[in-house]
Amino acid sequence: MDKIKVLIVDDHEMVRLGMKSYLMTEKRIELVGEASSGQEAAQLAKNHEPDVILMDLLMEDGTGIEATRNVLSFLPNCKIIILTSYYDDEQVFPALEAGAHSYLLKTAKAEEVADAIYKSMKGEVVIEPKVATKMMNRFRSKEKKPHDELTERELDVLKCLGEGMTNLEISESLFIGIKTVKTHVSNILGKLGVSDRTQAAIYANRNGVVLEKN
Repeated sequence: MDKIKVLIVDDHEMVRLGMKSYLMTEKRIELVGEASSGQEAAQLAKNHEPDVILMDLLMEDGTGIEATRNVLSFLPNCKIIILTSYYDDEQVFPALEAGAHSYLLKTAKAEEVADAIYKSMKGEVVIEPKVATKMMNRFRSKEKKPHDELTERELDVLKCLGEGMTNLEISESLFIGIKTVKTHVSNILGKLGVSDRTQAAIYANRNGVVLEKN
């Protein structure tokens, strides 16, 4: 079985030495080099064509994000595993968008890093739990629509608006007073960010609110 060629990229020598000393004990892994900067990483990647790169994010000559994007531009099949101390939004999402395959924190055990390397060769992604939580939260926020903020009664009123009902018709249909209808309509316009009931009706139909409530 061919060995997995790995390149270590980190501007801290002790980090490189620590990873190197452990990975050299792994029979299925071949260390092809170590780099202390993004530019050096790109050059070594061109020379050795590693299967996997363990990439730090913040380095003196730039970021691992830039290096990731650079390497993948000429070595698209390389699996880049981010290995960093940072998991804030400003680092996580740009790194993943740049093409990083997996994302680990430096608090991970050496065995976990090696496992991530093996899994990457099978196409499996390994994401630090804290980062996975951020990803899920972002996904959910993108999926959320303005009408998700409406109360159940406001949704009922929006459905009526979508069907072209007047305030009086809504009042009779939902068995609520005219003033209450007007209050609900005002709240709906504010939450949807529209200026009048016509736009609210258009929104209701475009977003399937009428069908949802039938």
